Amino acid sequence: MEIDHGGAICVDPESLREVAARLAALATDIDGARSSIMRAHRIIVDAPGAGEQVDTVALWASGERAEELRSECDSAVIGIRLMADVYEYVELQAEADALALAHDAGADVLRRRMERLADGDARIPDMATLLVQGWKDERFRGLDSQFNLGGLLAPLFLGAGAVGATGLGVIPAGSRLTGTADPVSVTPVRTSSPSGAPAGAADALRRMPSAAGAQVAVEKYTMPGGEARYVTYLSGTQNAWPQSLLGGKEPWDMKSNRELYTGRRSSSYQATLDALAAAGAKPGDEVDVVAHSQSGMIAAHLAMESDYDVKVQITAGSPVEPALDDDQTIVQFRHTDDLVSSLAGGGSPGGTGSADSVTVTREGDPRDGIQDAGLETHQLRTYIETAEMADASGDPRIEALGEFWADLDEAVEVERTEYRATRD
Repeated sequence: MEIDHGGAICVDPESLREVAARLAALATDIDGARSSIMRAHRIIVDAPGAGEQVDTVALWASGERAEELRSECDSAVIGIRLMADVYEYVELQAEADALALAHDAGADVLRRRMERLADGDARIPDMATLLVQGWKDERFRGLDSQFNLGGLLAPLFLGAGAVGATGLGVIPAGSRLTGTADPVSVTPVRTSSPSGAPAGAADALRRMPSAAGAQVAVEKYTMPGGEARYVTYLSGTQNAWPQSLLGGKEPWDMKSNRELYTGRRSSSYQATLDALAAAGAKPGDEVDVVAHSQSGMIAAHLAMESDYDVKVQITAGSPVEPALDDDQTIVQFRHTDDLVSSLAGGGSPGGTGSADSVTVTREGDPRDGIQDAGLETHQLRTYIETAEMADASGDPRIEALGEFWADLDEAVEVERTEYRATRD
């Protein structure tokens, strides 16, 4: 399992620079300690009889070790700052490419910043290229080693990776869904009162709708000050049969998949908006999202274009990666051998979202067997296993989610409603 900032970026550049600054300060402290040790050594050596009371050889060795530590810190600071510049170069390149597609003059500003970074160290462009290529080489790990099933599965999996590699799964900034969704009806089918917020990412994924036919669950958290916050849980595709490309009663089908992936408004997206409104969410309210599969696309557009304030989204096996703002956090769980997740092409090389955003990847099902035909690596239960591993990892970005859930746990009341949507 790998936990990083997303794309080719392991750690947010500014976080690295903060570490470098702390190490530089530590090097200064160590150098001060070395000076004190050497001064003490001179005093003891020059003082008659003092050398008999103190092991001056060990004292001198301590001074030399302090000098080695200072040198190690200095080297680490140089290396960390270089990698911060390389990561920033990759981020700027990805953002500039996106702006250039939109004919935005801001791309030139970013490219000038890239030039200044390269002027500071000529190695940076080549290191950035190698970094991105390494990410490209690893983003579909295991996708080509599925159970063959008479030659049927390999082309299917590799075809999805080829589509993702074109960049279609990266949703550019400013994108909005077009067209009009098929009309839908949304009906509440279960209500409950959870004792509090989820205990972690895995627990959040376990809160997907469980009532028969339900695709959306909305939890309303009434905070001590009276304001309401919402978390919505969105199921993945419910009808994946090819004939559902034509549509039917079930909105979470292949027709909605096709529409959302190609930038059109789907009935599943409309049903989500209707369910949120039915739960009491109003424009401007904070609505955070936990989504699996197709609903990762719904979460993306809720964050990018809806009237709700989406600060946090957790997605598992999403076929897209949205271009989020710096104040929006996304936690993505991806399996490199997941056909659906591969449609995102690994996302953007520069990652997305706030500095706290994180992507957790692993090969979901390294076994070669008939279970590949059932897309085992895409199933929610497999992603819950990955989330459990992440929760136990001790990674500070995963642990930071604990603060998000802890804030919700301050609620004086929690109301949960599950909804079933049907096309009219």
